[in-house]
Amino acid sequence: MIYIIMGVSGCGKTSLGTFLSERLGWPFYEGDNFHPQENIEKMARGEPLTDQDRLPWLLRLHEVIERERSSGSDALLACSALKRLYRQILLHGATAVAPTSSASLPSSPEVFFLYLHGDYDLIHQRMVARQGHYMKADLLRSQFDILEPPSDEENALTLDIRKSRNEMILEVEKHIESLKL
Repeated sequence: MIYIIMGVSGCGKTSLGTFLSERLGWPFYEGDNFHPQENIEKMARGEPLTDQDRLPWLLRLHEVIERERSSGSDALLACSALKRLYRQILLHGATAVAPTSSASLPSSPEVFFLYLHGDYDLIHQRMVARQGHYMKADLLRSQFDILEPPSDEENALTLDIRKSRNEMILEVEKHIESLKL
């Protein structure tokens, strides 16, 4: 089972992933650690990333997902995955952007998205308060502008970030249990 923890910057992906990793004993991959240096520098300058900027990063994360899937391991990965196309690249790699690819490739039964959903004002407050992250609060609007929440057929569990971390973890654990039945 692979859970991709998704949502705009500042919604709590890393925090939830770290705690789920400790609770479940699964490895956790922080997607920000896979960005090319050029992307980090661009975001630090306050410039939003383009689809072209994100492609090499998403392909790296696809490789991590595939490695974990092929080894039969459970894992957690944090990635904004803001657009449906990005989620398709995470699942299917370069096939998702090939000229011959269909508009919608099938979801993967062992990969789920945990969509951390919250409103702009709450997340902006969190971003202003956090220290030492290259992603500036000024870029949050650009993320909301391109956000395409996952659809029902995308194997997504929506988690309301107004809930406590423990409440969200319990929802994820219930989801895992329901899949085992």
